Amino acid sequence: QVRLVESGGGSVQVGGSLRLSCAASGDTYNRRCMGWFRQAPGMEREGVASIYTPAGSTRYADSVKGRFTISQDSATNTVYLQMVSLKPEDTGMYYCAAKPDGGYCRPSAPSVDFGFWGQGTQVTVSS
Repeated sequence: QVRLVESGGGSVQVGGSLRLSCAASGDTYNRRCMGWFRQAPGMEREGVASIYTPAGSTRYADSVKGRFTISQDSATNTVYLQMVSLKPEDTGMYYCAAKPDGGYCRPSAPSVDFGFWGQGTQVTVSS
């Protein structure tokens, strides 16, 4: 089993920055692919970034490329999402997720493939 706990959300103005954290526990096999997803009210959940933890390789959705950075600290089993130049459309609940299959570790991977989820952390960007 895997347990994921997100933190770091908050309210910022346009152009601001936030760093989200996802503290993970449980067997590493089920955490080979870690992803950050977000969901705005009335919208579908979308993947924004992913990291294949054995190699540290990362992928991003086009909407956040160049502004968001996913990273990991293997010593603390924590995955981060650094967000800069935030826009109102970045507003939403942000979730950390994990799956064992590293074969398609991309933010475009179906969210249903991720078997482990955190409780989410709210990000609000206001103009």
